[in-house]
Amino acid sequence: MIEDCKRSGDNMADRRQLFIEMRAQDLDSIRLSTYRTACKLRFVQKKCNLHMVDIWNVIEAFRENGLNTMDLNAELSVARLEVVLSTIFYQLNKRMPTTHQINVDQSISLLLNFLLAAYDPEGHGKISVFVVKMALATICGGKILDKLRYIFSQISDSAGIMVQSQFDQFLREVLKLPMAVFEGGSVIKKVSLNTFLDTLMSDPPPQCLVWLPLMHRLTNVENVFHPVECSYCHTESMMGFRYRCQQCHNYQLCQDCFWRGHASGSHSNQHQMKEYTSWKSPAKKLSHALSKSLSCASSREPLHPLFPEMPEKPLNLAHIVSNHQDEEHSLIARYAARLAADAAQQQRVPTDLPCSLDANKQQRQLIAELESKNREILQEIQRLRLQHEEASQPPPDKGQQNPTLLAELRHLRQRKDELEQRMSTLQESRRELMVQLEQLMMLLKLEEERKQATQGPGSPRSSPSHTIGRPIPTPIHSDSAGTTPTHTPQDSLMGVGGDVQEAFAQGPRRNLRNDLLIAADSITNTMSSLVKELNSAALTH
Repeated sequence: MIEDCKRSGDNMADRRQLFIEMRAQDLDSIRLSTYRTACKLRFVQKKCNLHMVDIWNVIEAFRENGLNTMDLNAELSVARLEVVLSTIFYQLNKRMPTTHQINVDQSISLLLNFLLAAYDPEGHGKISVFVVKMALATICGGKILDKLRYIFSQISDSAGIMVQSQFDQFLREVLKLPMAVFEGGSVIKKVSLNTFLDTLMSDPPPQCLVWLPLMHRLTNVENVFHPVECSYCHTESMMGFRYRCQQCHNYQLCQDCFWRGHASGSHSNQHQMKEYTSWKSPAKKLSHALSKSLSCASSREPLHPLFPEMPEKPLNLAHIVSNHQDEEHSLIARYAARLAADAAQQQRVPTDLPCSLDANKQQRQLIAELESKNREILQEIQRLRLQHEEASQPPPDKGQQNPTLLAELRHLRQRKDELEQRMSTLQESRRELMVQLEQLMMLLKLEEERKQATQGPGSPRSSPSHTIGRPIPTPIHSDSAGTTPTHTPQDSLMGVGGDVQEAFAQGPRRNLRNDLLIAADSITNTMSSLVKELNSAALTH
């Protein structure tokens, strides 16, 4: 009992704090009641961080808490309502970046106390499901069209026709929102969704709900800039709404001056004012007027898209969540069976598995030997490069040459001949590697043809090439500096079968082939460069 009294006292304190802060905004000085109501509800919406929550987030919170399956006349306790609000704001924080996290507890407390002030002023501790849905759907953020469609789904029958008694109840409950901010509030035959939207989104809307679309217009124009001077306060630019007198020439007011009834000169508050939510330059106005006058058809877009008279599914999304555990279990069982079948199909192997394993093992051993030979060739190239650098040290000045240096030059020429001979030997080794690769490819081709013959045309292909390496990107020939040549010199492929030549032509190939190609080309290019440098050194000396 003491805890309940303490909680009630905290709620009253939070409620008073909300209204004190609203009063500090001086919104009561706005002379037009519709603007005053919209501004007050917009203040509550932003203060509770509800402007960052759209109708789809609200619907999701209803589903998570089971409100979509509850009767609309069922009642929620304050604790249950607090859980619903907690779901809304905790999910909001999950969507927000870490630098823009909101105070969840404060938002829940402010919104809970506002709803209790509006719908439970006597403190019974109960609010109906219908009231919770209508109130949150009305004051949340998002598009007004989506909100109205959801509201209509709650007050219409299965045929998509509005139930008059439900609409009456919606009006009674939604008009309690203006009353909660100390503003007062003031109906049709067969009503469908399109008629409902036409009425509430018309210009002007019904007098009792004129503040609802205005609150959304406030949201859209809060950051709109007008490069125009206010004729009363002489502010050089305006933010938000802009108002232009239809009688006084070029007399324009910012929203603060218009809302508070300020006037100057010959202008009067009784003059008709036109509200602007955007700024157009004179050039754009002229272009728009010309296009409108030359247009054969009306360019005005409808207020909302036309929806079918018989909606296929209700918008409360109750069909998404199933309460039948048997159906869920059967769905899980079918999914598990499908996974088991896929796993069994993947594990299925041919009957000649031992033979295939032996052949693949021999092929992998051959590949390992070729890779080892390739590494040895690369190491030899590196050793020759170091020796060439040592032998290519710049000689001393010609004036200081002596017989010893001449003997060293002769030794260098002799070394050059030895290097050329070594290059020929390496090229021959390269040709031998190509021949071995041709034999390997023939083995692979024979193995693939044998498996195709044993498995038949309808069986899935299991190419041995899958065990050798991964596909590599198609080589791109380029003349730019710094790229590795990908062509094969003609002299190095003499005596090699067409399969090897085709393997080193174009198209995606295995990593082993690419490595051998790079190694072979590196040998050729390095030896050619070495010979050129040695010739140059010999000519110099």
